[in-house]
Amino acid sequence: MNLKNYLSSDFTSSLVVFLVAVPLCLGIALASGAPLFAGILGGIIGGIVVGALSGSPLSISGPAAGLTSIVAASILDLGSYEAFLLCVVLAGIFQIIMGFIKAGSIGHFFPASVIKGMLAGIGLILILKQIPHAVGYDADFEGDESFFQLDGQNTFSEILEAWEFLTPGAIVIALLSIALLVLWDSNLLKRFKFFRLVPAPLGAVFLGISLNALFIAAIPYLKIDQRHLVSLPLLFESGGLSSFIVFPDFSMWQNPKIYYTAITLAIVASLQTLLSVEACDKLDPYRRITPLNRELKAQGVANFMSGMAGGLPVTSVIVRSSTNINSGARSKASAISHAIILLLAVVIIPTILQLIPLACLAGILIVIGYKLTNPSLYKDMHAKGLSQFLPFITTVLAVTFTNLLQGVFMGILVAVFFILRTNFREAIIMVNEGDSYLLTLTKDVSFLNKANLRNKLQTIPGNSEVIIDGSQSHFIDHDIKETIEDFIKEGMTRNITVDLKKIPI
Repeated sequence: MNLKNYLSSDFTSSLVVFLVAVPLCLGIALASGAPLFAGILGGIIGGIVVGALSGSPLSISGPAAGLTSIVAASILDLGSYEAFLLCVVLAGIFQIIMGFIKAGSIGHFFPASVIKGMLAGIGLILILKQIPHAVGYDADFEGDESFFQLDGQNTFSEILEAWEFLTPGAIVIALLSIALLVLWDSNLLKRFKFFRLVPAPLGAVFLGISLNALFIAAIPYLKIDQRHLVSLPLLFESGGLSSFIVFPDFSMWQNPKIYYTAITLAIVASLQTLLSVEACDKLDPYRRITPLNRELKAQGVANFMSGMAGGLPVTSVIVRSSTNINSGARSKASAISHAIILLLAVVIIPTILQLIPLACLAGILIVIGYKLTNPSLYKDMHAKGLSQFLPFITTVLAVTFTNLLQGVFMGILVAVFFILRTNFREAIIMVNEGDSYLLTLTKDVSFLNKANLRNKLQTIPGNSEVIIDGSQSHFIDHDIKETIEDFIKEGMTRNITVDLKKIPI
């Protein structure tokens, strides 16, 4: 590894991802009803283990917001967090098996328009979900991605409610952080080496901490209290690291609910991972392709280890991954480094992390969200035609108003509709000159094309000559052959002669 390249790209990127990962890991643990340190532990294990074993150069793994409802419900249903950890261990084993049976190949079938729509939808969610945090209303947990929230609110009602609990100091810090981030990346400052070497989000964090210190010292009206700062478990004030480690309850192995939950976790975590990794490959400036079956094995090993140590289940997560890419990462060294920094920071400098205003982090995530859902992306997708734009915009809206997996599923349905429609239109072409008709089967035809074939054949008038050419088709379904046979028999009554080419009947 080139040390100079690492320090200028992967290390600086890992610092940014670390800053974003801390509140997200804690927020997801809080929403899941799990110990707070379980989120941090999942982030550390996901970053190091998946980073080392995966073939993805830029993906970041850790606790995922998409699993919070499953985790919270499972802990309640099983009666303890220790019982749930056994599910995480088994889910990891199932994922390893899925990798060996090549289930990761499913990821190759996600349409590009849907993946781009997912990224744009996540960008919108980031902006909308961070607005309350930016104005100092932190009732909702960091990292929430679902439109309908666990507290009964939704994305928009949460924003409206936030305006009744404005924190002036938070608003000032959020606005100045956003302004600094935009200015930092401008050509005006990029001329200077300092602004090229130091990541903009790190500068925004220092600005946020400094401003709040100034507010406390000189402008008490604007000071931000502990409720609106990063909250972190302090290891050495709570009996050390051993007091936070929880082990699986293996005595629950005979409970059928354990296996049902484990399979559910494995499937949902694998789908989210495959989607995130495909999205990362689209964002990768070098367009590298991740081996998906190897990815499932890496995720499985990480989940096995996380469950054994007391951590939350992990997946590849798009928010941290896109942050990593936008910060200039080049290799998996960034993923591993961010997890090591997370571990060291929690152990050595937790009190410093607790000085970071959530409004400052909200500003960072809002800027990242804008980059993901940049208006130029919508313009480019619209220019590609309805077959690309409609699956894209459907995914954007569905992800925003439901959640990531449901949104992607809806986008895929729309994409499949256009695929089928295109196949119907282009698989069978008919031209004529006078009473002579040429009907060409341009590709493989199946029962799905039967209705289209029948409609075209019914338009042929009596006393016509028809050539049906199947030389371009490698496969002609039995239903198609039967339809042609029926037409030949019916055509005899109307004096229609039919000549078949490369159509065995």
